[in-house]
Amino acid sequence: MRDTSSPGPLAGVRVVELAGIGPGPFAAMLLADLGADVVRVDRPNASPLGIDPAYDVTNRNKRSVLIDLKAPEGPGRVLDLVERAQLLIEGYRPGVAERLGVGPDACLARNPALVYGRMTGWGQHGPLAARAGHDIGYSAVAGVLGMIGPPDGPPAIPANLLGDYAGGSLYLVVGLLAALHHARTTGAGQVVDAAIVDGAAHLSSALWGLLASGQWQDRRGVNLLDGGAPCYAVYLAADGGHLAVGALEPQFYAEFARLLELGPDAPGQWDVARWPELRTLIAARFATRTRAEWEAVFAGSDACVEPVLTMRQAAAHEHLVARGTYVGADGFTQPAPAPRFSATPGTLRRPPARPGADTAEVARDWGVPGLCSPNAAPSSNPEAR
Repeated sequence: MRDTSSPGPLAGVRVVELAGIGPGPFAAMLLADLGADVVRVDRPNASPLGIDPAYDVTNRNKRSVLIDLKAPEGPGRVLDLVERAQLLIEGYRPGVAERLGVGPDACLARNPALVYGRMTGWGQHGPLAARAGHDIGYSAVAGVLGMIGPPDGPPAIPANLLGDYAGGSLYLVVGLLAALHHARTTGAGQVVDAAIVDGAAHLSSALWGLLASGQWQDRRGVNLLDGGAPCYAVYLAADGGHLAVGALEPQFYAEFARLLELGPDAPGQWDVARWPELRTLIAARFATRTRAEWEAVFAGSDACVEPVLTMRQAAAHEHLVARGTYVGADGFTQPAPAPRFSATPGTLRRPPARPGADTAEVARDWGVPGLCSPNAAPSSNPEAR
């Protein structure tokens, strides 16, 4: 399904993305989903990441050009694009963009109003800034990975959603848009240093307040919102499926207890000393029926009980189908653009960009004829396929 009816709220914003992996491309995809004209600068003969470009969802709604930054003419071609852009995203280790000739100083000299976004795990300075890493390590050091999981087991790994995308991509996008607003007001660009450790730590702000007030323990699986409370936990059904319970408020818990048939002798919701007993009782009740049977019991109620779904099950859930949360595009299912706008909705305008396939089109639209010079990588380069 392809929709070109709305340009999106960021229509007219030009973004240069220096190709990378993980949070940088996701941030650029979010901007592209909202209408920005994102040009991804791919490297010729770049090592494949094990995925056909046609399925790389994080490159949807973008266009791609091939530029060899290590060739003599490479940095100049990127700067030609930068001169015509409002935003730039790069995810190299500190100092690499400078050595390649496309660091903040070079780019801002060419375009003083540019917002230069830097996406890293450790940030641009600090003892670990030059060290390699991945989501799991950044989340661990930020103090958030250790919050997740049972008290008697190792921390659970939430894929790379918590660090890369929540603590990284989303904070980079917020920073880029805030700095873009400033640049449009003042004419002055700036550098946005988005570090996953900073964003992941920032996500825990409310919990730091609870910790300071004595309402949160600095260990996992014993608190209100980390599975410690029996009324906010995941339980196993008779068929091996799971149910997520979030019955925090008294009125919701009362509905939950009634439908689960806990009985009048069950320990109280906030009788912390008897939480182990209450958890055992709730688990025993859930073990008597299948997940589908419990879904039927809680359907239409405010007991705050929902099934734990797989990716494919989620895409078929009636609520998400009704909202169009997942859509079919380019031959497979993928999340629709988010969030939603009443006047300028984000759309899926283009399939995932193939490296170098849009060089001529970008050269024309951005007025950079040098992209198609004899020494530039042609859009038909077989390595781009």
